[in-house]
Amino acid sequence: MPLDYLFKILVLGQSKVGKTSFVQRYVRGVFNEGYKVTIGVDFAVRTTEWSSGHTVRLQFWDIQGQEDTLPLTRAFFKNAHACIIMFDLTNAQSLQYCTLLKQAVDSENTSDDCLTIPCVLVGNKCDLPNHSVSVKDMDDFTSTMNCITWKNTSVKENKNIEETV
Repeated sequence: MPLDYLFKILVLGQSKVGKTSFVQRYVRGVFNEGYKVTIGVDFAVRTTEWSSGHTVRLQFWDIQGQEDTLPLTRAFFKNAHACIIMFDLTNAQSLQYCTLLKQAVDSENTSDDCLTIPCVLVGNKCDLPNHSVSVKDMDDFTSTMNCITWKNTSVKENKNIEETV
């Protein structure tokens, strides 16, 4: 099967919001309850047949989420085609951190015509009670930060994973 397209997709967010679990659920169809911190960047690839018989390889760059390493990890943002910015619906501070991430992504990927790469805001852990982030918060972020949309997911329960990508 010849490859028609290769897309680099960044997966960003604060530590413990579910980035690695999201990628593993989408790429391998598995969920692991355990937590393993990402050091630097992890890669995962899913090849799929797209419409009209085109083959697409989605290359996910799962980038560590520690705020103090953002200046170092920004180098991984270059030449990305799309971005998933993830936060924890039960942790409002994790949404605030997404603002820094979106600004960093835009500064590394703005084209000559001032266009930025498409970004989707993802609120993970929708299966848990006591959300501290509202629909209005997500609407406001999406509008202010120029994201194409937002989605709520539960990686644990496999909700909205395919639809998000």
